[in-house]
Amino acid sequence: MQDLDFERLRRIGLSSAVAQALFNLASEEENENARAMRVIEVHRETVQLHDGERQFAARLLPRLYRALADEGDAIATGDWVLAEPDAHGGLWVAERLPPLASLARRDGDGRRHAVVSNVDTALLVMGLDGDFNPRRLERFLAIVSGSGVWPVVVLSKADLCADVDASVALLRERLPADLPVHALDTQSASAAQALEPYLGAGQTVVLLGSSGAGKSTLTNTLLGEATQDTGAVRAGDQRGRHTTTARSLHLLPGGACVIDTPGVRTLRPDGDEQVLDAAFADIASLAAHCRFRDCGHQGEPGCAVRAAVPADRLHNFHKLQRELRRDTMTALDRKQEVSLWKARGRAARVHMKAKRGE
Repeated sequence: MQDLDFERLRRIGLSSAVAQALFNLASEEENENARAMRVIEVHRETVQLHDGERQFAARLLPRLYRALADEGDAIATGDWVLAEPDAHGGLWVAERLPPLASLARRDGDGRRHAVVSNVDTALLVMGLDGDFNPRRLERFLAIVSGSGVWPVVVLSKADLCADVDASVALLRERLPADLPVHALDTQSASAAQALEPYLGAGQTVVLLGSSGAGKSTLTNTLLGEATQDTGAVRAGDQRGRHTTTARSLHLLPGGACVIDTPGVRTLRPDGDEQVLDAAFADIASLAAHCRFRDCGHQGEPGCAVRAAVPADRLHNFHKLQRELRRDTMTALDRKQEVSLWKARGRAARVHMKAKRGE
């Protein structure tokens, strides 16, 4: 591998930990022409790479593509790679550095998808208009929890909200006390100033949120220019169109990187119940005071959770818990669960017939 130019690569988020990992990876790579680069966009057959100065189009070597697919993995925006040229001037991704931190989600059908890799902070963007939805914000928080990525809530469109303090107070009632919350006009330069603590040189942030939340507008504000397309929201429900169609990494003037992402229609965290406990730390802490160790926080006597946690937040916790359990079930587990529910349905029908005297 060619020598690492730390200062040049720091413009695209190189840290000491990543540099050491790249050196270790390169020690196994025999091609001396291989270069360290970062994935800034992923397309169907190609990826866009950046070396700190210029952008390049490249393809994955078939062996790397197969190796990732066999592991149920794929290249993602934010990945660090070793790329090597061929004899015809083409560029090929030969190795992918295992991410030091990554975010993933599951689609409605349970399939796992990488969102981004090697990010330090996730800005969870939610509009203070019709987009305001604490339940959905908790889902985004569940995606980030346990990943090693620091979550920060950004309430956009503060200039359009009649009572910003009331919305912030509502979130404070149900979100972890140490979770930073910023209410901003994302079109104003003051938004960049408020988020400056997360945008140091070599840092990478990712913007997560629904369509129309203001992610691309915030990206443009941080960049200081209109790079990302933005669109109006619908008047009826304040939902936006998918103006951003691919995750893309951008270099900020101060030396940080920001990854803009498309709004997601389906949102299911990827993980287990420990990840859920990290997102709902208040529930996990209160559960220790329940009368029964296996308390489900639903109808059991002596439950310490139901008395202290808002009902809507607890409802969302149970819903996410069911989804995570389904995702971790084996085929046999699912078959047994279906049989159980069928048996319960038959028993209920028999009971109703007996009650009606049929």
